[in-house]
Amino acid sequence: MPVIKSSTDLRNNYNEISNFCNETDETVFITKNGRGDLAVMSIETYERLVGKNELYLLLEESEKYIGKGEKKPLKDVISTLRKEIKHKKI
Repeated sequence: MPVIKSSTDLRNNYNEISNFCNETDETVFITKNGRGDLAVMSIETYERLVGKNELYLLLEESEKYIGKGEKKPLKDVISTLRKEIKHKKI
């Protein structure tokens, strides 16, 4: 069940909300005048969410290449990745 707090709760109980987000990896939804306004989460939760989104975008992009018939052998991809890691490009 989502945790919903008012903007007043956020202002008056910041430390409690911060501790909750950091300890549980849950998001707290903040309302303003009774309507949804913000989503508050820990930095770790945010970074994980952004990372997942980046991965999904890369997978979507790769599916487009596959749909166009643009494929590379796995050994070539691995070789390229190793070179980029060695030269610290990624």
